[in-house]
Amino acid sequence: MSLTQLGHATPLPADPETAVLETVPNPHPGSLYLVRFTAPEFTSLCPITGQPDFAHLVIDYAPDAALVESKSLKLFLGSFRNHGAFHEDCTVGIAKRFVAACVPTWLRIAGYWYPRGGIPIDVFWQTGPAPAGLWLPDPGVPPYRGRG
Repeated sequence: MSLTQLGHATPLPADPETAVLETVPNPHPGSLYLVRFTAPEFTSLCPITGQPDFAHLVIDYAPDAALVESKSLKLFLGSFRNHGAFHEDCTVGIAKRFVAACVPTWLRIAGYWYPRGGIPIDVFWQTGPAPAGLWLPDPGVPPYRGRG
């Protein structure tokens, strides 16, 4: 393994394009199981107004040969802080980078975006049907209900 971020002082990447998602070998290859990453304070910028956008992300994946190393994922997600992109682009783009990095058996992402302009936008994407026998817990994020 040649991890460049774990165990090292690593600055936040300037943008998602320069961020590196690192992987480690799956200690249980051939076993069907689910890994969940939750990022309840994800931020990016509106590409038009530059205003901040906030989301609660839930990434579920069934690993194959590799796992995404969590510090590199944290830095990758943090690189969106000053990046302008629409909610759909952020959510699906994160999932596609994740898939490219570790080639999981299956992945789904749920992006629960907080309202701006009075409209919450939730974005969901997955690589295909979940494998038979994979336990899929509820994402655990209630739908937006406003203040009451």
